[in-house]
Amino acid sequence: MTSPTIRLARDTDAQPIAVMSRCLIELGLRGWSWHPGRVKKAILHRDTCVAVAEVDHRMTGFAIAEFGDTRLHLSLLAVAAMHQRSGIGRALVAWLEQSALTAGITEMQLELRANNPGAKFFYQALGFEFAGVVPGYYRGEEAAFKMRKAISILAAGQV
Repeated sequence: MTSPTIRLARDTDAQPIAVMSRCLIELGLRGWSWHPGRVKKAILHRDTCVAVAEVDHRMTGFAIAEFGDTRLHLSLLAVAAMHQRSGIGRALVAWLEQSALTAGITEMQLELRANNPGAKFFYQALGFEFAGVVPGYYRGEEAAFKMRKAISILAAGQV
């Protein structure tokens, strides 16, 4: 498979990102939290990074992360089903990690659905550590696992 190209999202990416979020991340939850308007707002916000992965000029994945003073919070990460386990998720996380280091950020954190062992394994393989459980995090319906990773310039080459 061709290596993904990672780029910043454009306004026109809001709809496909939102649909991917609804189908791959929010599946089974009431409502639609990351609707196109919210995604577009994230794309335009100066403290938020929305990255898109493309293979052969087709969107295959995305990530949305908020930059704080010392932490990057990964809000969403998804890879199209037919492209999962091909390195795209890893490439998106590595791209965000490099961006965070450039901004002087030393920690990445995220929450994931507690009923998603595949995602937990993925993040652990990238060096994230379990940091707790938040009951009812997902619209009062589902618990979340909190995970975090200390990052540094020396560790960046190991993603």
